[in-house]
Amino acid sequence: MKWNLRLTAANKGIWKASELQRSLAEHGLVISAGKMSGLWSGQPVSLKLEDLDVICVVLGCEIADLLIPEPEKVHRPGQEETVRAAVGSGTAAPKVIPKRRDGRSLPPE
Repeated sequence: MKWNLRLTAANKGIWKASELQRSLAEHGLVISAGKMSGLWSGQPVSLKLEDLDVICVVLGCEIADLLIPEPEKVHRPGQEETVRAAVGSGTAAPKVIPKRRDGRSLPPE
């Protein structure tokens, strides 16, 4: 899913995260500056459904305005390996063994 808060807010005339933060607080949703920054400029890691309700009320929008599906990013298990195998040259790539920077050995696999 693509998080579309900033564009949705701009369409409603809200251009700054602090403006939205104040409006959300007036509707009972108090968000810290750090979390507001994440909501405004990035993809939220988690968001309560109740918070989504408040955001939609404040912006006068629907959930579909905030969350845009990206079905092309959904892959079935094993699908990626099949594509790689079809594109590969037929020879197996050498296994990369990570090494620690401090010189100590890694635990066995």
